[in-house]
Amino acid sequence: MLWILFAVITAFSLSTADALSKRAMQKSDEYVIAWVREGYALPFIAFALFFIPIPHLDKTFWLSVLILLPLEITALILYVKAIKTSPLSLTIPFMALSPVFIIIIAFFLLGEWPDKSGFVGIFLITVGAYLLNAKAGNLGLLGPIKAIAKERGSVLMIIVAVIYSITSTIGKIAVQHSSPIFFGFFYPLLLTLVLSMVVGVRGTLHQVVSRPATFLSIGIFTAIMILSHFLAISMADVAYVISVKRTSLVFSVFYGWLVFKEVNIGERLLGSGLMLAGVVSITVF
Repeated sequence: MLWILFAVITAFSLSTADALSKRAMQKSDEYVIAWVREGYALPFIAFALFFIPIPHLDKTFWLSVLILLPLEITALILYVKAIKTSPLSLTIPFMALSPVFIIIIAFFLLGEWPDKSGFVGIFLITVGAYLLNAKAGNLGLLGPIKAIAKERGSVLMIIVAVIYSITSTIGKIAVQHSSPIFFGFFYPLLLTLVLSMVVGVRGTLHQVVSRPATFLSIGIFTAIMILSHFLAISMADVAYVISVKRTSLVFSVFYGWLVFKEVNIGERLLGSGLMLAGVVSITVF
């Protein structure tokens, strides 16, 4: 059961990188921090490439990567912007919507109808999302839903969840035409190169070395997250690993409370817990 330990380390490292990123954006913009999350993790990740066999990379692989990169860059920037704009406890839990969107896309494109566990998962995630803003219920039954729409970071994270539901499918194709380990370490290198061009065009590339100690801590936890993720999936089914990895939702709520003094933590913890249960229902059962 060592994979559970690595999956929990993945979740904790992800939420820690998010908390550090949010704090760093008090002095840096989201484009710089998006680069930092990839660029400062790259030396640790690139080292692993020396020990990974390079598979044959066909046209399908490169076409998938070509489609993935702009979507992934957009999602990463919006992700960082979301945690900058709004409380962690009101943004990160919405990443649980990604498997719901995957089910919806599969229904409309492939005619695949979700099974009982899928419906249970959708229900739990929906209720959990509603409870994140339960205090707005005093404004009426639709109050919590309206509160989501008014919270810019929540809306941005929902968009991110939609994009990730698309990239997860395309990414699966890229993995099938390479290898899971190779893609997991090679892809961050490509993301860093593209982000360097984005930040360079904005004229802020010099800022990525302005706070090395702060940025290095973000990179270290991002690298730990990536490395532990692939160690976990090398030992267990991906669905099980992803379910445990989503405990990052709960870790983020606690970070919001302990580090950023966010309020209404009880209802947000309950909501994120239900959303996590929904993810488990969809991915495991």
